[in-house]
Amino acid sequence: MLNELIDKRKTVLQQSEEHKEKRNELNALASAQARERNQLNGQTREFVDEAQKNKELRDQANNDVHRLKAERNVLNEQANALFEEIDAFKKEHGAISNNRGIKDSQKQIERLEMEQQTRVLNTEKERELIEKIKQLKLSIKEQEDELEQNKEIHTKLQEAREFRKQASDLHAAVTEAAELAQKYHDLMVECYRKADKSREAADEAHKKFVEAQEAADAEHNSFIACQKEMRDFDKVIGGLRKKTKKTKVTKEQKAVRKEAEQVFQQFRSGEKLTTDDILLLQRAKLI
Repeated sequence: MLNELIDKRKTVLQQSEEHKEKRNELNALASAQARERNQLNGQTREFVDEAQKNKELRDQANNDVHRLKAERNVLNEQANALFEEIDAFKKEHGAISNNRGIKDSQKQIERLEMEQQTRVLNTEKERELIEKIKQLKLSIKEQEDELEQNKEIHTKLQEAREFRKQASDLHAAVTEAAELAQKYHDLMVECYRKADKSREAADEAHKKFVEAQEAADAEHNSFIACQKEMRDFDKVIGGLRKKTKKTKVTKEQKAVRKEAEQVFQQFRSGEKLTTDDILLLQRAKLI
């Protein structure tokens, strides 16, 4: 029975070592997944911060677009008011009566420029649009050249041209600000896309971390159970060994007693005792 218990303890010891080794492997895996998760969470925060910066820059550029558009519109209104006066003069004096008015031509240019700015056009359509704007500007110049013969009209044309030039410069600034806003918007969207991707990867790493940690805890519990079982075996084996040893000692003592009694009888019969005989009698407590 003792040998059987010793063999079982060896089996449990082996199982204990296997659970311990597996637990350590799983804890190492859990640590690796935790590091990867933390790194990905850090990347996510960086992407979100970068997206927020681009969002602020986009909003600032959009504000510039609204502000510049408002300034441009004021200048266009001032120019249109002067062109309206010039058109009224044309009608009154019959100047260039068969052509489109300067004011109408300018409004048409503004509409075409807005279309060019806001619509996605293929190369052919954009060429057509640019050509229309060119022709309208040429028509305006022809009319202005003719009207400039009048001193009063000349002054108004100069003012209107200056307003229109400033409006044109602002239109270019509006286009530039709008392109910048779109650029920052695209960067913001890309950063958020990267943030979503790294967040998903972080969630997956966290899931694997939890799985590895739970598995490691299960292996640790099994290891602890094996340790407890071995302690139980040790108690039983220790008790059996102690009992076996005690039984062995008792048998030896009986054998010594029996042998000593025989020597003692010989002594009583008058036989001489050797040193070993005397020691034997002492061990048996007969002398």
